[in-house]
Amino acid sequence: MSIKSDNRHLYLQVIDKIKEDIDSGTYKEKEKLPSEFELSKSLGVSRATLREALRILEEENVIIRRHGVGTFVNSKPRFTSGIEQLDSVTGMIEKANLTPGTIFLSSSITGATEDDVKGFRCEIEEEIFQLERVRTANCEPVVYCLDKIPTYILPETFDHEQESLFKLLEEKANIYISYAVTHIDPIGYHEKISPILQCDPETSLLLLKQMHFDAQDRPVLYSLNYFRADHFSFHVVRKRL
Repeated sequence: MSIKSDNRHLYLQVIDKIKEDIDSGTYKEKEKLPSEFELSKSLGVSRATLREALRILEEENVIIRRHGVGTFVNSKPRFTSGIEQLDSVTGMIEKANLTPGTIFLSSSITGATEDDVKGFRCEIEEEIFQLERVRTANCEPVVYCLDKIPTYILPETFDHEQESLFKLLEEKANIYISYAVTHIDPIGYHEKISPILQCDPETSLLLLKQMHFDAQDRPVLYSLNYFRADHFSFHVVRKRL
C-alpha cells in the first residue's frame, strides 16, 4: 500500500506507517518485518528512503536490526516513569500491576573506597554495607541492582532481604529518602549483567547511578541500577524558566 498521501518527507510517512502497523497488530512484538525489498515495494518508496526510516525507528527503539538475520519489532516498555519522580524499583513494578521479587546474589561489609569517602562524605575507616540483587517482575529478571549504605546509619539488626531498601531505611533506621542525584548512561551488551537479566545480544541497558539523600541532605544510599531498556522507559518534564 503506497503511503504517498501528504507533503511531508517520505521517510517520515514511512515511520508513521510502520508505527501504525505495529500499533494495530499487523506486526507484533518480536516479529520479523518483511525484507527491505518487500517493504519498499509495498510502501511505494525507494530502499534508500526505507533505510532512513528504519534507522530512525531503530534509534527510537521501535525496532531491532540483527545483522544477517533481519529486522524485528522491539518489545514495548512495560514500565515507564518520569525521571523527576523518585520511586523505588519495587514501587515501579507494583505500579505496573506486576509482582516484585528479588534474587539475592551477595551481601558484604567492606571498607570505604575513595569514591565512597567522596560520595558519602565519610572517613576512610568507615565500613560500607554492599548488596547485590536482581529485581524481578512476575518472576522475570528486569533490573540488576548494586546498593551501598554506610553501616553507621543502619540498625544493629535488619533484614536485607526486604524488597525495598527505601522502606528498610524508613521503617528500621528512621531515615526518609527525600531526593536523589541521578546520572543516566545508556550501555550496550554487558558481559556480566546482560546474561543475568537474560538479555538478547541486541538488548541495551540503562544504567542509573543514584546517590540518595535524606531530609537533612545526608547521602545515605548509593545505587547502580541496570534496567533492561526493552522493559523500562524514562522521560523528563522540562519547563521554561
